[in-house]
Amino acid sequence: MEFKLHSGLTSKIETIVTQKDTADSFGSGGVKVFATPMMIGLMENAALSAVDIHLPKGYATVGTRLDIQHIAATPVGMKVYATAQLTEVDGKRLLFKVEAFDEKEKIGQGCHERYIINIQKFIEKTAAKAGKSSADLG
Repeated sequence: MEFKLHSGLTSKIETIVTQKDTADSFGSGGVKVFATPMMIGLMENAALSAVDIHLPKGYATVGTRLDIQHIAATPVGMKVYATAQLTEVDGKRLLFKVEAFDEKEKIGQGCHERYIINIQKFIEKTAAKAGKSSADLG
C-alpha cells in the first residue's frame, strides 16, 4: 500500500504540568519538575498526530526510536508544548524532528522514528506472542 505522506507535516501538542507529571511522581528523581518520560510522551504524541490523520483507515504509527535531550527544567503549573516535523519518509519508516518548550524556553529536542503499521496485523502478532486472541488486545 502506498501512503501519501511527505516531509514537512507538523503538529503541536500542549499541556499544563501537574504533580503527576513530575520526576518525583515517576520515581526518576526527587524533584517536582516536568519528568523526561512525560516530555518524551508529549513529543511522541505530536509526531503521531502529525501523520496518523493522513493514513488510511486501519493504519497507525508506532514509535521505534528516540534520541532526545532534556535540556531545561519546568515547574508544576507551567504550560509545555511539543512540536514534531516529519523530515523523512522511507517506505513505512518515518523520521521526525521533535522539540519541546515551556513558557520561557526550549526544554527538549531530538529526533524520533516511527513506523506505519496495519493495526489488525499488529494486534494479531502481539496477541500470538502473548498466547491470546486478538480480541483480548483490540
